Amino acid sequence: MKHIFVYNPMAGRDNKAAIDRLREKVRTDYSHLSCEFYPTLAPKDATAYVRNRCAEEPNEQLRFYACGGDGTANEVLHGIVGAPNASMTCYPCGSGNDFVKYYGGADRFLDIDALIAGRETPIDIMRIGDRYAMNVTNFGFDAAVAKTMIDVKPKKFIGGKNAYTTGIVKSLLDSMKSDCTVYVDGERLNDGKMLLCTVACGKYVGGAYCCAPRSRNDDGLLEVCLVRPVSRLTFIKLIGPYKRGEHLDDPKFAPILTYRQGRVVRVEAKEGFIYSLDGEIVESSSFTIEVCPGAVRFAVPQPKSPETVSKNKDLTVV
Repeated sequence: MKHIFVYNPMAGRDNKAAIDRLREKVRTDYSHLSCEFYPTLAPKDATAYVRNRCAEEPNEQLRFYACGGDGTANEVLHGIVGAPNASMTCYPCGSGNDFVKYYGGADRFLDIDALIAGRETPIDIMRIGDRYAMNVTNFGFDAAVAKTMIDVKPKKFIGGKNAYTTGIVKSLLDSMKSDCTVYVDGERLNDGKMLLCTVACGKYVGGAYCCAPRSRNDDGLLEVCLVRPVSRLTFIKLIGPYKRGEHLDDPKFAPILTYRQGRVVRVEAKEGFIYSLDGEIVESSSFTIEVCPGAVRFAVPQPKSPETVSKNKDLTVV
């Protein structure tokens, strides 16, 4: 197996320092494995590179490590979809690491010994047209928050780790209601108005918001949670339980929340409607989200074993 670490060299000083430490660790402790580091050249280059490597070496097992945040992971995901010789995992040194919270958080994945020893397991992903997502597709309030996050992320004080809070404040002012109709496996969930809707294989968005507490990424089902419009005061009262993932069991949500599991979600809206796909903003008046059961192999960190690190000896890091 070849271990290929894909990273964005322009991601920032903290990211660069993390990659430098990772590279040194791999050189020092894993020179007996076939390991490579690939710096991406432009947006979407990770997808093109991963896809090309899979096609060029069809008889070689390739594991790609998405070194960065959810955006890098999504690019790598697009590259391995449909490639039987490829798997992926995450080295979460980016600013947004929501997907790995499904497995307990970033620290587990930053243990490179456990990560290289990771056990591959098939996971479900979502397909939206020719795009894919492994964590959450959301629209309404959440998508407005995500768009603001992208806009303010480079700015001091309101950006960085505060970007999600900034997005919530702005959306409270101008995004409390969205016009769209949502169908799950043909069942209509709302009357054309909503506050927010999440469709998930993962569990978390925005760093700490447990939007899909019952989600599993190995059951062949999408978790759909739709919240109808509420007042700003009610929203502020409910944001705490929602963040903690208590909304599916809290009786205060019962009049405004619809929860379903399904395989196909259809959304019909007006021109200019936006949705967030693993944090990426997409504009579309209507779209369909389909689950792809077990579509990719994902390596989950495991304690290091002698058997795992004894393969492919005498190969060097490049």
